[in-house]
Formats: sequence, C-alpha cells, structure tokens
Amino acid sequence: MSRDIKKINISELVNNGFNSNKSNRVVKEIEEACLDLGFFTIVGHGISSKLINATLDSAKKFFTLSENKKLKIAPKKWNKKNSNIYRGYFPSSVNGKEGLDIGDYTLKNTMIQNLPKDKFECLNLRQVFDNKSLFAIEKYFDSMFSLGELLFKAIASSFKINSNIVSKVFVRPKTLTTLRFNYYPKQNTPIEISSQDGESLGCETHVDSGIMTLLYQDKKGGLQAQNRNTLEWHNVPYDKNSFVVNTGLALQYLTNDKFKATNHRVLWNKTKRMSVPFFFEPSYNFSLNPSLLGIKSKSIYKIHSYEKFLKKSLTKFTEYKR
Repeated sequence: MSRDIKKINISELVNNGFNSNKSNRVVKEIEEACLDLGFFTIVGHGISSKLINATLDSAKKFFTLSENKKLKIAPKKWNKKNSNIYRGYFPSSVNGKEGLDIGDYTLKNTMIQNLPKDKFECLNLRQVFDNKSLFAIEKYFDSMFSLGELLFKAIASSFKINSNIVSKVFVRPKTLTTLRFNYYPKQNTPIEISSQDGESLGCETHVDSGIMTLLYQDKKGGLQAQNRNTLEWHNVPYDKNSFVVNTGLALQYLTNDKFKATNHRVLWNKTKRMSVPFFFEPSYNFSLNPSLLGIKSKSIYKIHSYEKFLKKSLTKFTEYKR
C-alpha cells in the first residue's frame, strides 16, 4: 500500500515563505506527516528536473567506471594509499550495494580549524568526475541544502520559536551533511531476510542518523516505510517530480521524541537500482538539546554534540565499520 505516504506541495513555502495562510497550511501538513509516519513526498520544491537528471547522469557515469578507478577515492579500508576514512567510495562487497559519500564541497584543505574534527575530509573528486559533472553535483548540493533548511524551518515553526534557529544549526562547511550516490547491482541473493515478515531485502531495516533525509529514487522503487503503530510496511511511491523526505534519529533526540525516526528498508528486486539520498545534518558542534526548541521537559536522551552522536549512531551500519 502507498496511500499512507502523503504528497505535499511546498511551492507556497518556496515562493512566498512563511507569512501567508497557505504557507501555514503547508507547515501543518508537514508537521502532521512527521508525526504520523515520518515519511512523505514533496512536489513544488523548485529544483529543476534538468538539475536532477544531470546529477543522476553524474552518478551513473561514476558507477560505470572500472573498480580500480572508483577505488581511487575509496577510504583507507579499501585503498591503503588513501588517508580518508569516512568520505568516499565503498564497494558492493560490503553490504550488497556500492556507494559514494560526498561531503560539503565548500570544505577546503586550507580550513585547518575544521579538518581535525571527526569525519571532516576533503575528496579529490576530479579523479573521477569531469567538470560538467562536478558543476551539477555542487549545484545539486547547494539546492538540496537550501531545501533542507526550508523544511527544518517548517518543523521548527511548530514549536512556536524563531525559525532563525536554522542559522545556528546548519553552518557550512561545519555541517556533516552528506550527498550519497547509491547503486544496487543485480543482487543474486538478498542481504537480509526480515525477522518480522520474512521479506527478502536488498537493504536492511534501519533508521537514518541525521535530522532528515531527502531522497530521489529511480522508478525501480522498492523503498518501504514502517508504520510505527501498526508495524505495517508501506511502499514509498515513485514520482519523477518528487523527493521523498523522512525524519531521522537526530531530530528524534532534538525534539524529545515528538518527531520519531521511522524504520525503512529496500526490497530485494533482483534488478539494478539507483537512489540519491541527501542526509541533512547539523554542524558538528551543535548540541542536540531539546531546550533549544523551547521544550521545557527533561531530555529523554543524553545530550551530545552532533559529532559525538553521529560517531555512535553510525556503528550500526556495516559500510561504516572501518
């Protein structure tokens, strides 16, 4: 079933901000979707199909490269010549899919105040992308980052606080935001059998670590989200004009469980599949303290900086056991 995955037109927010009755209704829709399933799709986001397609083409070109070429930007675990540990390419032998994790391109090797921080690494993407692809990737990163800020403002406004908090939470290049290219090759066997319903999976059941994820999935589909009350699984519909949005564990911590992270998974479909998630994440030194949203009740979770929180959260993912 897919009817429980709400589609929200956010064009009013994109075009006119938060100062109209229409925008208030959109904010309410976003809040309800976050409270309900924690998964929804958005249209009217203002990101052109031309830019989306150019980014997808860049990803496709990358995954058609030889393994040796892709390994040029792999972490040290798969390429002993490299010093990067967090960013870069990981092969499908790790967990059934291959991927490329790209951080904020505005982070430079000269920024010595940021580089010592955990997970801050500069990749030389020119080893594997041409100028046209790099231009598309950078423009896409900028566009998705702005979209993430807009959605977070909508969520923050439900707490009746100044939405300018976004400028404190997401400071480039101090955020740990990640653009990932995921490629699922033809999988001969599932990577996991669901203990709940026996379903064969191409990607394990999990919740995302960040504030939210903005995903573009191809028409192969296969993504499912779980209703946390009924435990039923719902297909997340494909729409070439939409992005899938889901709330992450950091938002759950920050909102003291008001907005909970949602379990999701990908079905084993035996055919090639690609997805482009944008993991929208705070600055490394941002404190996941509910009081920053005006929440007066005692924090359910131990309060950490996002850097410390992420380090612990990623230990559950096979591809990050490096």
